[in-house]
Amino acid sequence: MTAQNIQDDLSAPDTLELRAKLFRGLSDPSRLTILDALVSDERNVQEIVGHTGLGQPNVSNHLRCLLECGLVSRRSKGRFVRYRLADRRVADLIRDAGQLLASTANGVDACQSYTD
Repeated sequence: MTAQNIQDDLSAPDTLELRAKLFRGLSDPSRLTILDALVSDERNVQEIVGHTGLGQPNVSNHLRCLLECGLVSRRSKGRFVRYRLADRRVADLIRDAGQLLASTANGVDACQSYTD
């Protein structure tokens, strides 16, 4: 499915499934923590570990997932690989979700449908 197809029909079954897959990718707390760390600046793995408190293997595994899904990109800088958000709209989505949560937090917290 191309980006143009997605823009043409946001309610098409294929598009809905892709959107659901995107949100499933964002639903993991570790991945969200990593994305939060990348909102303000690009970072290497050790910087992400320090910023998030996650273990290095955990960060590396989630970065691989985020990279494969196109949410982050990387570039080599010396002997380090630097990671950044692949699209600034990811930062906008995270900020918008925070604003939405500010007004719906009680309902989201009380919701029994979205438990682990």
